[in-house]
Amino acid sequence: METLPAILSVLVLAVLVLPIVALVTSASATRQLREEMDRMMGRIHYIEAQLSQMAREQKTAALAPPPVAAQQPQPSPAPPQFVPSPPPIASSPLPTLQAVAEAHEPDSLESRIGSRWFNRVGILAVLVGLASFLKLAVDNHWIGPLGRVLVGLLAGAALIAWSWRFQKRGFAAFSYSLKAIGSGALYLSLWAAYQLYALLPSAVAFAAMIAVTAFNGLMAWTQNAELLALYAIAGGLSTPLLVSTGENHQVALFLYLLILDLAVLILTVFRPWSRLLFVSFAGTAAFVAAWWFSFYTQAQAPRTAWLLGCFLLLFSLAPRLIDAKLHSDEPLAGWDALALVILPVANAALCFLGFYSLLDSGAVSWAAPWIAVAFAAFYLMLLRLPAKGMLLPGAPLLDSLHLSLAVVFLTIAIPLKTQGWWMTIGWLIEGCVLIAMAARSRSLLVRAFALLCLALGLVGLLLTDAPAAVRPILNQRFGAYCVAIAACAFMAWLATRSTDEDAPFPPLHWLNLAAAGALLVNILILIAFSLEIHSFWWLQRWHGDQNLLRDFRMYSQFTYSAFFMLFAALLLFVGFFMRSAFLRWQALVLIAVTMAKVFLVDTSELDRVFRILSLIALGVLLLGVSYAYQRDWLNLRGKENPRP
Repeated sequence: METLPAILSVLVLAVLVLPIVALVTSASATRQLREEMDRMMGRIHYIEAQLSQMAREQKTAALAPPPVAAQQPQPSPAPPQFVPSPPPIASSPLPTLQAVAEAHEPDSLESRIGSRWFNRVGILAVLVGLASFLKLAVDNHWIGPLGRVLVGLLAGAALIAWSWRFQKRGFAAFSYSLKAIGSGALYLSLWAAYQLYALLPSAVAFAAMIAVTAFNGLMAWTQNAELLALYAIAGGLSTPLLVSTGENHQVALFLYLLILDLAVLILTVFRPWSRLLFVSFAGTAAFVAAWWFSFYTQAQAPRTAWLLGCFLLLFSLAPRLIDAKLHSDEPLAGWDALALVILPVANAALCFLGFYSLLDSGAVSWAAPWIAVAFAAFYLMLLRLPAKGMLLPGAPLLDSLHLSLAVVFLTIAIPLKTQGWWMTIGWLIEGCVLIAMAARSRSLLVRAFALLCLALGLVGLLLTDAPAAVRPILNQRFGAYCVAIAACAFMAWLATRSTDEDAPFPPLHWLNLAAAGALLVNILILIAFSLEIHSFWWLQRWHGDQNLLRDFRMYSQFTYSAFFMLFAALLLFVGFFMRSAFLRWQALVLIAVTMAKVFLVDTSELDRVFRILSLIALGVLLLGVSYAYQRDWLNLRGKENPRP
């Protein structure tokens, strides 16, 4: 369980960041869609204005009196001819967009308070009143247990039947309120019959409550009422609590939740009620967590793993089955966004934590990394799952989330399997693979994850605390730095060969990545060799001549200066040869740093001989650089190479 906090941190970061990253990648498409909608609305306004003007002109012409003609000699009457009558003129102009908007204007705050909030508070007040009346009847022994239960059942059924009268008269909201009160009375009566008076066995009470839930779902289906469906889900989720005996009935509880979730999914497939799926998932997660902390033992691991797999599969396929509007190009909002963005991420995170907790113990702890790999393979399979039958085509946003989850689980698998330098190397290799995939697929999201993996590898490289190497160069630390240098060089080389003119996020442009890769290569070379210089003289200090104990700092500082000057000269030569001002500027900055070190550090800490050598070497380097720029070798004042 030592790595559990790190995994929790990565999963929480994924839950918060992945939806944002996926939404950012679709920002440009959304912006283009909105611009196109604005143009269409402008055309509609223009057409409406033209139609209204034509209608008014035709109506005015029809109602105007005919002009009085001057008296002229009447010609002889012509034979009658058939003249078709003009088409009827509309009595009123076409409705404008403003009129349509006013007709669909949302309710005012006063209307919402009066029709909705008072309604819900009224439901709660009536339920509390019924419960208080039942308690009063129990305390005063007015009716026996069987009579109390029958009164509650009859009252609930009567309220549901009475609600149909208001439904037919058009008072839908009030009708739903009566149905909710009646259903609550039925649940309370069945619970009292089982829990308080032992009039019903648990199986009969459970089946009766399921029947009430199914009836509410059927009413919601036939009346196309999402509010009734929410009441049904609330009743379905409350049923296990009402019939609970405080004992461990894992199979019955999990199978019931699976059946309830499957029914909600079927209802959501045929009705655009995405919030139902999210409410069902939240209730299921709460029940599973409560059972886990109360009853789970290692002996139940195989059965629990199988049931968790069923939940994972159901809620992973749900976004590919729900209403087609979630797979259109329209921007998502509200519950639709939760169903398509938050639900897949939360499902993946919670199920992975469940499987990890199952296997992170004793003899099977070795399987924990492979669980992360299996999750990555599962989401890659979902990404490639074709549209067939009831499976809708994958939405671009959903595909981005599946790819992101696969990358996140592969990234988690590396620290679960390896530690130290190998973990760093694993992240660096993963970053190289992803950057190659990004260059091939032109995916901005894959490019961002490649940089994230490379960043993790570099941070791990710098933070890994390793002992001083006994052999210079030939050690694990220097090998890890070589892998990091090769990874950054590969990114720079690949970026120089790729182009993207329409990347919406400038820091991820290939040209900028090429520059960053070249800069990181030079920085890592300096760090790697500086660490080797330090380790070499540190070991010589303790295992060599006693005079080195006093001169350790002097020798190491002189070696640093010599290496910086040699590397700056090499970097400047490469910049001349490749006609790259970017590389030459790096060389000039390194030369400036070396100058400051020689005059501020070396002159005060080095011996006279080494101090003279440092100053002479620096002077020769500066004179050579000045001569090269004055002679303008390779026509440096001509056209520069635009790439690093």
